[in-house]
Amino acid sequence: MPPETTAAPAITASAMAKHVRVSPQKARLVLDLIRGQRAEKALGILRFTMKRIAKPIEKILRSAIANAERKADDAGESLDVDHLFVSECFANEGSRWKRLRPAPMGRAFRYQKRTAHIMVGVAEHAVGAQQRAQAAAADEESNKGVRGAVRKARQAITGQQGKGRRRPAASNPSKPGPKKK
Repeated sequence: MPPETTAAPAITASAMAKHVRVSPQKARLVLDLIRGQRAEKALGILRFTMKRIAKPIEKILRSAIANAERKADDAGESLDVDHLFVSECFANEGSRWKRLRPAPMGRAFRYQKRTAHIMVGVAEHAVGAQQRAQAAAADEESNKGVRGAVRKARQAITGQQGKGRRRPAASNPSKPGPKKK
């Protein structure tokens, strides 16, 4: 009986921006253009869309892609960005800014400036997840029977980090190291 191959779960990530100063209806027009597209193609569409909201949505999409890469790094797996696609995107209504406009005879007319909460989610295509699982299995097979020092040397030569290892603290400028006296 051949060994069963389990499909690797696809990596998913999302990013959200709240209180974006645009009506949700206008944001949905642009989000409908990128829904279901490959991430690379969606970025190209957003770059050349002549709507004011396209630039903030592009920023949110880039953030979702970066979140997916970070999620894969934390899991100790490699992620090919070419296999990401926009799995979900929507715009919900945010809070409304109530404003007054002067009207004749000392009156005031109320109007509302609408805001939107925009969410963009990306997911790894099933083919990409399958290729990642095959690459991980091949890596495990090549390291089978190899002990610590040799495995670390192979990883250093190929530029891979081991599972569960974190980046060194010096490479993260947001978390400074211990202060010197």
